[in-house]
Amino acid sequence: MFIDIPSELEAALIDRSLPPWELDGSFLAQSTMEEYRTELTATPRFEETAATLRHALTGEGGGYTVLRLGNLAKALGTGDLFRGLATAFAAEVAVPFSPFPRWPLWKDIGVKVDKDPGRSSGIGYNAFHMDLVNGTLPPDYTTLLCVRPDPLGGGPSILSDAHAAVARLSENSRALLAETAYHYGTFFDLFGVGEEYRPFPILDGSDPGGFVRFTAKMLKRSKLSEAHADAARELAEELVRGQISFMLRPGDYLIVNQRRFLHGREALHSGQETVPVTDRRLLLQLFLRARAGAGSAA
Repeated sequence: MFIDIPSELEAALIDRSLPPWELDGSFLAQSTMEEYRTELTATPRFEETAATLRHALTGEGGGYTVLRLGNLAKALGTGDLFRGLATAFAAEVAVPFSPFPRWPLWKDIGVKVDKDPGRSSGIGYNAFHMDLVNGTLPPDYTTLLCVRPDPLGGGPSILSDAHAAVARLSENSRALLAETAYHYGTFFDLFGVGEEYRPFPILDGSDPGGFVRFTAKMLKRSKLSEAHADAARELAEELVRGQISFMLRPGDYLIVNQRRFLHGREALHSGQETVPVTDRRLLLQLFLRARAGAGSAA
């Protein structure tokens, strides 16, 4: 679902300057969230837009949305004023935080031609995954704010309904995916995502609406039994079969409910080495934690 900002709200937001955010540890401070809400509820049609945003992420059949903030980005630039507004919208969904103490609240994801092509800052296909898959408390939402798309026209975002993909699997594959037999990656210098979960089940039968703890990278980078790898590979194929794809435009803000959807990216267009670093694709990443009592981000 794509959400356009009503013109009355856009005009009001361009003229309204939010104060700098403050953090409580790695989480957006409660005082900042209250201040943002007080400021923005005074603008026309903000409450309506925020309600639409929440419904798109947690309502029946939902799980992701793209908030179109392009006009605001053009008017304000993509610095702190614009990021403050994006943070305020995110705070209407859940609590913004950074799991990486060494990074600011918003983490840059640029393009590095010498990086592993399959990683977020690489130039290749970034297969379906959930972020922080090996934490006992992964972020409930992952969000990406587009500053610059690939100037060569590549890198569409891809999303897939994880639970719908699981439902199409054989009973035997679902049973294998529910076994505590999977692992991926390292776990260090992280905050707010619990403890390392190793090994973990891809499907947690105790929470039917919970995380599908999957990253396609485990198929190449983790040692799995043949049966468990085959089940994970079958899931990867179903995710691709059910995928949707779209290009993010400057100012687009993608928010993904990680308990419902997995995400990834098609390869960037060839020739990235010819693009100056300052002109390459640039996204900003922010994570969200569901508020206490919000259940499974629903």
